[in-house]
Amino acid sequence: MNILNFIIAIIALIVAIIAFQRTGGIKDLKKNTAELLAKAEKKMREETTLVEEDKKE
Repeated sequence: MNILNFIIAIIALIVAIIAFQRTGGIKDLKKNTAELLAKAEKKMREETTLVEEDKKE
């Protein structure tokens, strides 16, 4: 039974690796993360500016 569980785990790992590579892998991950961080930072700055303007009024 343990051998069967081990074989299933190996197959699941192989399927996960193949799926990860098909979705872009590591190369695009760094680029996508940088873009998302830039967008989040821009949004935070806009919100901060709006809050500061509301406080002045």
